[in-house]
Amino acid sequence: MKDTGAITATKVGEAQSTSQVLASIFSKYGIFLIFALMVVTASMLSPAFLSSTNLINVVRQMSVVGLISLGVTGCIVSAGIDLSSGSVVGLSAVVAATLGQDPEFATPFYPGLHVPIFVPILAACAVGALVGLINGSLVAKTHIPPFIATLGTLTAIRGVALLYTGGRPISDLTDAYNFIGQGDVLGLPVPIMILVIMAVVTHILYNHTKFGKYIYAIGGNEQAARVSGIDSAKYKMLIYVYAGFLSGLAGLVVSSRIGSGQPGLGQGYELDAIAAAVIGGSSLSAGGIGTVAGTIVGALIIGVLNNILDLMNVSAYFQQIIKGCIIVGAVIIDQLKHRGGK
Repeated sequence: MKDTGAITATKVGEAQSTSQVLASIFSKYGIFLIFALMVVTASMLSPAFLSSTNLINVVRQMSVVGLISLGVTGCIVSAGIDLSSGSVVGLSAVVAATLGQDPEFATPFYPGLHVPIFVPILAACAVGALVGLINGSLVAKTHIPPFIATLGTLTAIRGVALLYTGGRPISDLTDAYNFIGQGDVLGLPVPIMILVIMAVVTHILYNHTKFGKYIYAIGGNEQAARVSGIDSAKYKMLIYVYAGFLSGLAGLVVSSRIGSGQPGLGQGYELDAIAAAVIGGSSLSAGGIGTVAGTIVGALIIGVLNNILDLMNVSAYFQQIIKGCIIVGAVIIDQLKHRGGK
């Protein structure tokens, strides 16, 4: 005679096992499924969405936020945050534009310099890395909460950019400079190429180097990481330097894309970058969690959302409301996920 209780227990166990497997799959690949669903929905709402021109424009437009979000992801993984990235974009843009201005159109305020294109590129990245070093030093050496430290530099660096330019844009840039943001190679826009290259580099850095392993360890449990011999202050500084470097590169790209260096560039970009990282699975409630692939998909989700709302002629005001709700929803899901794991 069969044991009914045993059969019932077995079925319950199998059901629980199946639900756990499905939950695990969704936890790992849910963001990719959501992105695929968004693409299908967008294509149904607007036939123009799937055109090659529109798809390239979506990726081109999110390339700047994508670059910033790669660095922000590292900060979040280390249990920190970087709110200054938008201001770094503005400062690096105007510094690079000064060096990339066409000498033929130079003014007494911005004397044109005959310098190779790699000079403004290095200048933009160096400005970003320097601000990152300041952020990292404040966080690691003075133990100021990252939110407060980078909030302070957000305001200060924007002021430096305005002071540097007198509030004026820097235009008449060289063709070589503008090519970075407007050109293409074999039909692929240069900003997209830069994003792909830096995404691969960042993935390797975060997942296949000592630096990345230490960052995840610090974010997961800083005290345990310190006891195991990891110099947490050093690696915290380095991750903010890298985040600043990427923001500086983003400033170069966006200024060359619009053909002008403006001190107000990048305003609000830090929020989009944080949103991309959080939507992509980086945890604000628990350090040591986040992936480059997830962040890129998160940035693409924001890009697709903005694009489809534009195609449907949705007001920019409503777009801000929708984006804010998505960010809050992503954080709520993240908190519920980690509460459930405790």
